[in-house]
Amino acid sequence: MIKVLINETDKINSIEIKGHSNYASHGSDIVCASVSSISITTVNAIIRIDSDSINYKDEDGYLLINISKHSDTIDKLIDNMINLLEELEKQYNKHIEIRRCHK
Repeated sequence: MIKVLINETDKINSIEIKGHSNYASHGSDIVCASVSSISITTVNAIIRIDSDSINYKDEDGYLLINISKHSDTIDKLIDNMINLLEELEKQYNKHIEIRRCHK
């Protein structure tokens, strides 16, 4: 299962995505492919807008995004990513789980 942890205070501070969905075999897993596409597209868009606003760690089955500088555009991109992941969770809730941690 893919686990998404969203850490937030008044704004989102970090997003950790880890694991594999095991929906299908490697190379044809649409859940893993969707999560990867949604998250990496968002990271790349944010970096193009303001490379100082996030830092991230990307490894096989693991992505950590730390948001260090907020702006209206950055926050909208992050919110959009979370909304897309939540829609995916509704359809594939045995393969992706999203939790929010309020600090």
